[in-house]
Amino acid sequence: MTDTVTPAETPAAAPPPRRSYAKLAADESREDYSLRYAPHSFRRWSPSMVAGTALGGIAYLADFAIGASIVFTYGFTSGFASILTAAAIIFLTGIPIARACATYGLDMDLVTRGAGFGYFGSTLTSLIYASFTFIFFALEGSIMAQAMHQAVGLPVEIGYLVTTLIVIPIVFRGMGALAKVQAWTQPIWIVGMVLPFLVLAFEAPDAWGAFASFGGTEGAGSGFSWIGFGLGTGVALSLIAQIGEQADYLRFMPAKTEANKRRWNLAVLAAGPGWVIIGAAKQLGGAFLAFVALEAVGKTHALEPIAPQIEALKPWLGTFALPAAALFVIVSQVKINVTNAYSGSLSWSNFFSRVTHKHPGRVWYIFLNLAIALTLMEMNMFAALGKLLGFYSNVGIAWIAAVAADLVINKRAGWSPPYIEFKRAYLYSVNPAGFGAMVVASTVSILAFFGLFGAYAQAFSTFIAAGLALVLCPLIAWATKGRYYLARPNPVWGHPQAEGSGGGPDVDVADVTATHTCAVCETAYELPDIADCPVQSGPICSLCCSLDAECGDVCRKDPGVAGPVLMPVPTVPQAAPKL
Repeated sequence: MTDTVTPAETPAAAPPPRRSYAKLAADESREDYSLRYAPHSFRRWSPSMVAGTALGGIAYLADFAIGASIVFTYGFTSGFASILTAAAIIFLTGIPIARACATYGLDMDLVTRGAGFGYFGSTLTSLIYASFTFIFFALEGSIMAQAMHQAVGLPVEIGYLVTTLIVIPIVFRGMGALAKVQAWTQPIWIVGMVLPFLVLAFEAPDAWGAFASFGGTEGAGSGFSWIGFGLGTGVALSLIAQIGEQADYLRFMPAKTEANKRRWNLAVLAAGPGWVIIGAAKQLGGAFLAFVALEAVGKTHALEPIAPQIEALKPWLGTFALPAAALFVIVSQVKINVTNAYSGSLSWSNFFSRVTHKHPGRVWYIFLNLAIALTLMEMNMFAALGKLLGFYSNVGIAWIAAVAADLVINKRAGWSPPYIEFKRAYLYSVNPAGFGAMVVASTVSILAFFGLFGAYAQAFSTFIAAGLALVLCPLIAWATKGRYYLARPNPVWGHPQAEGSGGGPDVDVADVTATHTCAVCETAYELPDIADCPVQSGPICSLCCSLDAECGDVCRKDPGVAGPVLMPVPTVPQAAPKL
């Protein structure tokens, strides 16, 4: 948002300047609290609706292309083991992250800040996450362009532009529009996903047996190869940052209560790490469809999801197979790319708000994200799919593993605060526990990926990244005694920690949801989004705090000048959250 400051009317009065946000940035129906804690007043959806919307975003067909690429390159046996192993790692690391985001009402960036990275340390992960969104937007857009080329002969270069422009009106309107799109398109997607496999079950019942002995197209053979297994797992692990896109929905999960806790837990598990169960099935299914179509369309087209879809549907639909397959692909890609564009806009907003102290509004960053994605499509990144994703996964898994280690190990050991603190006013700029672990782990694994330590280390570079991050994050937190998590104590401890209520175990929900007016923008926000500001001599919202370029971080440099306590400090047991 282009934010402006209204000067005092008279020099003598000199009241604190008031920040007013540009129209788009001030409209939360567009912003969806993009840089903030999601307040309870905004969490209007039921657990099942949040989960359904989040799972609608994993309709993408990149899984088909990734699975086919792995199996074609390394053979069925190694590829199958790779896909399942990657799914297990993604599922396990995703559990604590999903529960944290749903419990605290925070997106992945804000959780990362408080889970061992610090206020500026997490800017690097914002870039990692943004790159995930535009890389996969480009991949999904390429698949949609291929479908439009097959269906109506549209040149793929023009198709890239169409696939980019088509999502803008939806993403511009925010979460409400995304939820409607996911709900309306779900029936078409389900039918399109199931029908090809149903046709092959009747028309080619022996194909699965032949697929299980498939040795790939690169001479890998049908037996198991440790090198192939390691490299294939690395490609599949490139999807580990998908938990961030799930978190962008999960932060709107309603408060967890006695009445809804079973549905809440199930919804968080399904919409959080549960996406990878469907994802792994799609990778194997996509590889199978590509295998069946291989002889008819050739290797290049078999790796493009549209061609195997057409070949599978032909026995039943004949000439209607092409339009039916094209409709399914286009619907699938719209469903995922609205999520990619939305999540990318959140990530860029978080990055630039900290670096520039400006926030023109989330919607403007949609165009930045899409411009980068369109450039990648025009450069034909689809042709370098395996190498690009294999490289990316080294960085992505180091980040996610470090965050998971903090939530699971550091908080339970008492080296990390028992809640997620995301506000600038209370955080160190850089926390070496998570940030240091990620930098070391990703650096070593990238060197291994490029062959510096030999063939086996190259194949298992992502395992090196995960292992180092999981070990180093707790080790650094223990060595530093957790001193770099909080620059000063929060006068009201742990408001986002209780079972989805937004309050600590002994903090009344009414206290948490009571609003406090920001001294800068004069807007009321719930307690978790408010900090005590000594410069303003009162409460300040998290976004105004982030955008302040002149305060000199007085509150962090001299914790003794903390502002007024906003409400009575509750007595809270120092226990780790149940994530």
